[in-house]
Amino acid sequence: MALTLYLHPLASFCHKVLIALYENEIDFRAETVDLGDPGSAAMLLEKWPIGKIPVLHDHTRDQTVPETSIIIEYLQQHYPGPVALLPEGENARLEARLWDRFFDLYVSAPVQKIVTDRIRPEDGRDPIGVADARKTLDTAYAMTDAQVAATHWATGDQFTIADCAAAPGLFFASIVHPFGKGQVHLSRYVERLLERPSVRRTLTEARPYFSIFPYRDAMPERFLELQS
Repeated sequence: MALTLYLHPLASFCHKVLIALYENEIDFRAETVDLGDPGSAAMLLEKWPIGKIPVLHDHTRDQTVPETSIIIEYLQQHYPGPVALLPEGENARLEARLWDRFFDLYVSAPVQKIVTDRIRPEDGRDPIGVADARKTLDTAYAMTDAQVAATHWATGDQFTIADCAAAPGLFFASIVHPFGKGQVHLSRYVERLLERPSVRRTLTEARPYFSIFPYRDAMPERFLELQS
């Protein structure tokens, strides 16, 4: 098989790339990385010394591709399918890239801060940093609610890289920092994302790992019933 994706099934940034792969039915092999296992970690570090996942390796081209947005653009360039996750028009493409970065930086990153803080020792926690992360999420929610008020997907009628980023980010964000009651456009957008087959498949595959999610106690039971 030409492509191997190094990942962890519970990681939201890995979900972003999985959604892109499933959207275009691209064949690949998944290699789960356990950073607590020296052998598994060494395998990843050999490919990408930064040690972050996901990482894609293209065996045909003997090329390693890190970083979620770059992976998705690489897939569109070399393994195109029916769903163009980067729109053709220059302005539309810039808009998709903008909201892709928005969801990574202002939704997924703050969620990671909140989640990792929960599993730290009591004397190593960062309440100020967590409070700042929650404020960032509040701002991101309000901006997203306004953005999707008149659109079906993040940047219009086309499902794009921005939606690949939004789906896992907002899924986990809704658990650790619930949306405001008045944010109906945001809530409806997330429901549309959850109905997308590529998203449902990704979350269904992650479900066996939900038990180790640090905020499992706050996870709505309906998420445990998602089927691809």
